[in-house]
Amino acid sequence: MAARPEGTPVWTDAMFTDAEGAKTFYADVLGWTFGEASTEFGNYTQAYKDGKAVAAIVPPMPGGDTPPQSAWCLYFASDDVTATAEKVRAAGGTVLMEPMRVGDFGSMCIASDPAGVVFGLWQSGVHEGFELEGESGSYVWAEVFTRRPEASDPFFTEVFGYRTKRMTGEDMDYKVFDLGADPLLGRMRMAPDDFPPGVPDYIQIYFAVDNCDLAVTAAERLGGRKIFGPVDSPFGRFASLLDPQGAAFAVIDVRTTVGKVPPME
Repeated sequence: MAARPEGTPVWTDAMFTDAEGAKTFYADVLGWTFGEASTEFGNYTQAYKDGKAVAAIVPPMPGGDTPPQSAWCLYFASDDVTATAEKVRAAGGTVLMEPMRVGDFGSMCIASDPAGVVFGLWQSGVHEGFELEGESGSYVWAEVFTRRPEASDPFFTEVFGYRTKRMTGEDMDYKVFDLGADPLLGRMRMAPDDFPPGVPDYIQIYFAVDNCDLAVTAAERLGGRKIFGPVDSPFGRFASLLDPQGAAFAVIDVRTTVGKVPPME
């Protein structure tokens, strides 16, 4: 597989106190299977759809005082995580976990933008990222949800060299980032009426499903909670969810579209 351009979403993982519970939930909702836990790397466990790597889960590091809130983390491709970490700092972001090598898999870094949106950087080694995208059970899209787009927008464009386009004709503040070709990432302003103050700015991961309503039903049956939707859109029928351990994500049936895609400028 050719190396993905810097700034391309390339991988996602999440930390769960109950890793086995997370496996059961996502196996049912997204049809994932799981590989062997990598004891050398904190029992990091990859998830697969149709035999192709799509994500990973990991338990908290032993000895920690309070396990962190479960959350999906999106990683962006980097040619050199050390150099990109410096770009993060220069653009006003924070490096939360310094660049580190993960065996021969690659190198990683965890950072946040000036608004507190957490994300990862991944410099690939033998692990090049998603082996399946845009198909049922795999990553298909992501959006930066932020209360401070005036901070997030220039940060992401400066660090990754994105171009931006604004969606017009809609009663929302929404932008799309790209590198000169297909859209790579969305950005949504968090409206105060829709997001309680305790909800942090974050990146929402969208996983493709064959049927949005059935995926929501499965999630609720297993202790998940519906936050928004299901609702039709020009991009697909989607819903936002919390899994039983509080990790936010979305499911979308990209084949079921309603309406015209709003113009971008």
